[in-house]
Amino acid sequence: MSWFGRWRRARILERHAIPRDAFDAAVERLPILHGLAADERQHLREAASLFIHDKTFSAAGGADVDDATQLAIALQACLLTLHLSEDSYRGWNEIILYPDEFLRQREETDEAGVVHRSRDILAGESWHGGPLVLSLADVASSGQADGVNVVLHEFAHKLDMLNGDANGFPPLHRGMDASAWAGDLSRAYEDFCTRVDAGEDTAIDPYASYDPAEFFAVLTEVFFETPGLLHAEYPAVYRQLQQFYRQDPLQRLGETA
Repeated sequence: MSWFGRWRRARILERHAIPRDAFDAAVERLPILHGLAADERQHLREAASLFIHDKTFSAAGGADVDDATQLAIALQACLLTLHLSEDSYRGWNEIILYPDEFLRQREETDEAGVVHRSRDILAGESWHGGPLVLSLADVASSGQADGVNVVLHEFAHKLDMLNGDANGFPPLHRGMDASAWAGDLSRAYEDFCTRVDAGEDTAIDPYASYDPAEFFAVLTEVFFETPGLLHAEYPAVYRQLQQFYRQDPLQRLGETA
């Protein structure tokens, strides 16, 4: 970081740091944050303060966006990047919030040139180089260590998009083996798709079988929310995500493998 970057960071934290009591209360309301070490909590408070200062929260569809909601989103987004670069969410600045699930018009052209139009009902959406969209109702239920977390899901897409379109292959750190990542996630994805196609009632959300990008995002949810489940189902993927996020939620949350 340049001297200007360090100066700017210090100045923002001096003037806009999240009040300690508000931070502590927010962490208490989010079980996935329990077990963080003291230094991690301090770093999370700083990262979330910078995040709230730098991002714009916009209300849509009559949403009521209060400080507590912004803080809950910031804390969970910054949990993903707790041990990553502070500029991991670079290149975009807006978070759009709807009161509940929202409709998205979709238009696709098939191989024969026929245009197909549909409407999807979504809890969240991430646009490459653009805003991130969330449902407040789904934000409110995220972070409870039950395996479902729209905030983690959409911000995982943003990390995936750092090297192009979301495809389940985010930019890996120096020292990580790209072929091992591809092999471990591909084998798990193929196995999961086979199970879903066979009609199995999987403990992991079957939406993960939609494509490799959704597999990465859904498994990120499981990694932080119910790490014991991911470790039991796909231990190789757990190890890859452990390397990528530089965290071990299984140990932090006291779950057994």
